[in-house]
Formats: sequence, structure tokens, C-alpha cells
Amino acid sequence: MKKFKVTLFVAALALFSFSAVNQFVYNVDNVHSRIGFTIKHLGVSDFNGNFNKYETKITGSKADFTDAVFEFSADAASINTANDMRDEHLRSEDFFNTAKFEKLTFKSTAVKALKGNKMQIVGDLTMHGVTKSVTLDATHVGNFENPKTKKTVSGFKITGEVKRSDFGVGPGFTAPMLSDEVQLIADLEFVRD
Repeated sequence: MKKFKVTLFVAALALFSFSAVNQFVYNVDNVHSRIGFTIKHLGVSDFNGNFNKYETKITGSKADFTDAVFEFSADAASINTANDMRDEHLRSEDFFNTAKFEKLTFKSTAVKALKGNKMQIVGDLTMHGVTKSVTLDATHVGNFENPKTKKTVSGFKITGEVKRSDFGVGPGFTAPMLSDEVQLIADLEFVRD
């Protein structure tokens, strides 16, 4: 019995070691990435913005990323729409209330491989103190070995749509002043550790 327990322990340790060795972590290269959004104004024009300060990473073990966890965190006050007056208004209690709700976060709960290099990422988005499950569309653009660092670089384009009313953002600004639907757009370059 003792020999069986030792054998079982050694097998479990070997399995754990094998899993740990195969785990990968990709961290975002902020210099070559963008996390942004588009919203319609007065029903006739789109304006764009992004978050200047954010972190995102991918952890997993499968080459197709189907077991990966995608995580994202942004400083809400770093919102940038190329207009200082508008950005200050977006930071106010009318919209993001960044003094109270400092971060936007996302953590995936499931990744589904679709045709070709497409995938669907489901996860929990927290914004303005509200957490909702959202589904995002992702394209794995590809991998490349950086000739200088010899590290693997992986590219993703991630898009999706959320309703700001679901998160209580800008309730005093109804359509067509500002559309309820907000398009999320992320072009991300990750570097494997």
C-alpha cells in the first residue's frame, strides 16, 4: 500500500511538472497595441477613443489558445478621445466616474475555436462597478519570432459590442445623442515570456 501511495505521488508530481512546463504566458506589447472603442454621435457620425494605460495577458497551454485565459485591466482615467474637454467629461460622474471606479477589467471564462484563425471569447467585463458576461470575436492574426529578441510574438484582433446602459454609463445621454451600443476594438501584440 505504501509503495502504491509513493508511486501515485510521483505520477501526480510528474503530471504537475509536465503541465507547468507546457504553460505559456503572453504579455501585451503596449507600444504595438491599442484598446479602444467607437460610439455613434447624433446618429450620424462615429467618434473613437482608447485607453492609454492598460495591461493584458494570455495564459494557457494549447497552441490554438482554446484553453487560454485572456485578462485585461485598464485605468479608466486614461481614456483618450483626442479632446481634453470631452475626456474630462467622460471621467466625470456623468459617465465613467473614474474617481470611484478606477478600473475596467475583463477575464475570459471560455474560448471557442471557430473556422480558420477565428475564435470566440466569453468572459466577465467589469465597468463602472457592474460586471456582465460578454462575448467577443477574435482573430489570431499569427505568430512571428522577433529576430532581435528571439521571442515569439502573437497578434490578435478582438472586437465586440456592449451596451453602455448595461453598465450604467452615461444614463443622461440617450440616443441619438449617443448610441447605447459601443463597439470595442483591440489590436494586440503579445510577447511570450
